[in-house]
Amino acid sequence: MSDVPPFFILFAFVLGSIIGSFLNVCIYRLPRKQSIILPPSHCTTCNIPIRFYDNVPILSYLLLRGRCRSCGAGFSPRYAIIEALTGCVFALTVYEFGLSVETLLYLILLPSLIVITFIDLEHWIIPNVITYPGIALGLILALLRTDWGELRILVGEIGIMNTLYVVEQFPALNSILGIMIGGGVLLLIGLMYEVIRKREGMGMGDVKLLAMVGAFLGVTSLLFIVLLSSLLGTLVGAALMINKQSGMKRAIPFGPFLSFAAALYCFTGGISFIF
Repeated sequence: MSDVPPFFILFAFVLGSIIGSFLNVCIYRLPRKQSIILPPSHCTTCNIPIRFYDNVPILSYLLLRGRCRSCGAGFSPRYAIIEALTGCVFALTVYEFGLSVETLLYLILLPSLIVITFIDLEHWIIPNVITYPGIALGLILALLRTDWGELRILVGEIGIMNTLYVVEQFPALNSILGIMIGGGVLLLIGLMYEVIRKREGMGMGDVKLLAMVGAFLGVTSLLFIVLLSSLLGTLVGAALMINKQSGMKRAIPFGPFLSFAAALYCFTGGISFIF
């Protein structure tokens, strides 16, 4: 059982649901090249600003039955779902990792993955405005967490057999290799697919997304994430083709599968990559 006081877990859920409300703004506005700051939240049908008491995460949606108080236009249930999902992610992270560096790391990465997932599902794009800063921030956090004095000592004694140990123990190396290999692996897969199938099978957004994940979680996470996301993508693609819900004329968005696999890795560590 977690030794984190229930109050902190409840606070994390409330804070997460508030962050989720902001994520909704990002999901709607970023693909439309709109500011995520101005104008304030408003009904997209009547353009009337949403009152502060109608902007309480989850609760307001339920009380208003998913409709605008001013014009009665319906709001997508996605808004409440994302608020609840983000709240649960925050609560689970605090429950699992307490008040730790891992918690800070994951509470930056996981909300970003939520935004990317829902944008990619609807618009088939992964915005650079998320992945580029994400890569930089993941690397900066890794640099700050690295014991450079100990690293210098080990580098002087390094051999082939303990290379993996050094990478795992020092976040900076793990992150740098995660960026390079994370982006490089998907880029190579995408180029191979394009050569074989004569059409694009993976966008550069996916490449940048995996580089961002590598920056936060390190190169040691990538094998699990790539294999699991590929498996899930294959299963979903096959199901769509069997049910004839998709002509499969173009690849299904891969970002949600990468995001789900990365989130699962955060909480399981890949279960030591299945033992």
